[in-house]
Amino acid sequence: MSKPITRRTFMKRLFGSVLSLFGIGGGTYYYARHIEPSMLTVQEEVIESSRIPSSFHNKKILQFSDTHIGFHYDLGQFEKLVTSIQSQKPDLLLFTGDLIDAPDEVPTLTFEKIATILSRLDAPMGKFWIYGNHDHGGYGTEVIADTMKKAGFQLLQNSQALIEEQGDQILLAGLDDVMLGRPNISNALQGREKNFFTLLLCHEPDYAESVKQYEVDVQLSGHSHGGQVQIPFIGHLITPPFAERYVEGWYKTGNYPLSIYVSRGIGTTREPYRFLCRPEYTIHTLKQT
Repeated sequence: MSKPITRRTFMKRLFGSVLSLFGIGGGTYYYARHIEPSMLTVQEEVIESSRIPSSFHNKKILQFSDTHIGFHYDLGQFEKLVTSIQSQKPDLLLFTGDLIDAPDEVPTLTFEKIATILSRLDAPMGKFWIYGNHDHGGYGTEVIADTMKKAGFQLLQNSQALIEEQGDQILLAGLDDVMLGRPNISNALQGREKNFFTLLLCHEPDYAESVKQYEVDVQLSGHSHGGQVQIPFIGHLITPPFAERYVEGWYKTGNYPLSIYVSRGIGTTREPYRFLCRPEYTIHTLKQT
């Protein structure tokens, strides 16, 4: 009797079949498995709006997402990432979820090391984070929250914070994870004044279809990993639930309208490949228009 095909075996065969279809050899498979996942990109973007206060003009918001520590991403790589992020001297630092791939499988000492590494990051306007689906479940929910708190990050779980600069303010809100948490956009925006430029952190980008009913200027998300593998003329080989409509980069939806940015993230999950989809963290520069 033949053995059942695992998901990993299926994806490896599918990836190989697609590469063969385009006449691409085994060297490309090696590249996707061992090289591109380490080719970190600093993506620079601009967020423009007349609603951005003048004192926030040219402020740098750094977003990083989906490190998935433990799944082919170790603490040595994580330390290099943190060093790179700190070299950018961001004004505001945002993590959009999925710190560790499988928190239930991580020794307690590792969490302490992660907190120590993350505590090296500094941003004068604050450090904030939200839950991703891999941050929930088992004892992960509490231990991830404790780790991020020790590192000086403030959790936004259906809540908000006012970011101040020279008497001006913008509103930063964050949602609980869509898949395993209980997102509540009304609670996250409770008491919001219409004149506030509003940024929303939401791990799963497709939840924008619910967010677009509210007066939110920009939603920052992760979760998709940009599809991890992109094939010319085919597109993203596989995307997770709630990241099928919005996969990477910028989109707009709704009448307000809502702008959505989806980060390709840092690590991988399920399959340890990246192809034409380099890992990234993003510097968003605010511009008053």
